[in-house]
Amino acid sequence: MIKPIIMAGGSGTRLWPLSRELFPKQFLSLDGENTMLQATLKRLVNIEHQTPTIICNEQHRFVVAEQLRTQLSSNSNILLEPTAKNTAPAITLAAFDSLNNGEDPILLVLASDHIIKNEDAFVASVHQATLAADKNKLVTFGVVPKSPEIGFGYIKSGDALDHGYEVDQFVEKPDLDTAKNYLASGKYFWNSGMFMFKTSVFLNELETHRPDIYNACKAAFETLETDSDFSRFDKSVFDTCPSDSVDYAVMEKTKSAVVVPLDADWSDVGSWSALWNIENKDKNGNSCKGDVMTIDTNNSFISANDKLVATIGLDDVVIVDTKDALLVSKRSEVQKVKQVVNELNAQGRIEAKSSRKVYRPWGKYDCIDTGDRFQVKRITVKPGAKLSLQMHHHRAEHWVVVKGTAKVTKDNEEILVTENQSTYIPVGSIHALENPGLVNLELIEVQSGSYLDEDDIVRYEDKYGRA
Repeated sequence: MIKPIIMAGGSGTRLWPLSRELFPKQFLSLDGENTMLQATLKRLVNIEHQTPTIICNEQHRFVVAEQLRTQLSSNSNILLEPTAKNTAPAITLAAFDSLNNGEDPILLVLASDHIIKNEDAFVASVHQATLAADKNKLVTFGVVPKSPEIGFGYIKSGDALDHGYEVDQFVEKPDLDTAKNYLASGKYFWNSGMFMFKTSVFLNELETHRPDIYNACKAAFETLETDSDFSRFDKSVFDTCPSDSVDYAVMEKTKSAVVVPLDADWSDVGSWSALWNIENKDKNGNSCKGDVMTIDTNNSFISANDKLVATIGLDDVVIVDTKDALLVSKRSEVQKVKQVVNELNAQGRIEAKSSRKVYRPWGKYDCIDTGDRFQVKRITVKPGAKLSLQMHHHRAEHWVVVKGTAKVTKDNEEILVTENQSTYIPVGSIHALENPGLVNLELIEVQSGSYLDEDDIVRYEDKYGRA
């Protein structure tokens, strides 16, 4: 039986400003209504499989859980990686977890931030890979190249097998002339970063070639603790594990590697220009999302997420507008957006980590305005959800309900606040906010005080385990 392992880590810096550290690209809807994580799960519908395992980091756990819930996939297993250690340790933790019931499933390792438009071709390649994996081969999926790309690693194929090809060599990202030669030879594939192998075969190969990773992950797995939503590992134990990719740790060292071709309109969406390449375009070659007006504009990607964006006389540009940041770039230069993120981080700017809209397990909030000693938020609380019982040392809060009904706890008092009503939370008051209704609760929160950052929260009780 196939056991899907979906890797949902990563910071998605190359799609800034839409993608942020706390809400990276795998949680965005870039190519349709579903997010990339949700699309990855839906892609499995025509493949007979066990319950998927999602592996992500701690700070994304509630986003993952919510996106699974909205897809009726809440029974998926969510493993929380204590520290980002690249793909080899992440897959190893999931592999140990897959053996937990004495089974030896075939693992289908997928990234959560890829777009695959031809899902029938994807299923066919998975079928071929399953036959190879069943013969104790370690399969990597090689994307059939359409152009001489310099942003991908490549896999050189060797002799043909019943199901795929022997792997002759993994090669790093080439220069343009080398990439053209690869394309012309017909022997090279783009390295997709997707894999398939029996759990035991992978673990045996890892123990042979990287016993340090194997032993550290095995020790970390022995600290596994599971609650109703998440599985966690001891951070101090896992921190001893070296960081490495599964390509370097296993696939480049094993003698059992096989590459199965994947010709399925695949993209890793590694930049805004890559997204432009796969999107539908108008007669002028423009891919436009949101409220966009173009005049004499050609071959451009324009994304309006908050307001009307109008362009005049532009060619080959990328424009991405969000509530708190605007990116304007030549389409050929968008790979440098990572430099912008690095500079934002160096300056300690919040725009690198999060956008105005922030997601929480109980709902979300949008920072509408901020200034000296005040901040205004629009808060949405899901039906039945409750914020933690908490207290602030430095700020007071005014809540004005604009939709639904709020159940408010203030010290030893409980009150209901309905639409067009308000309440005041003084500094030092122990308080909680709950939505007892069947529709979203929406309210405007005005914070005032000498310190307004999110770390001024003392939690006493929390249904999401944050107290």
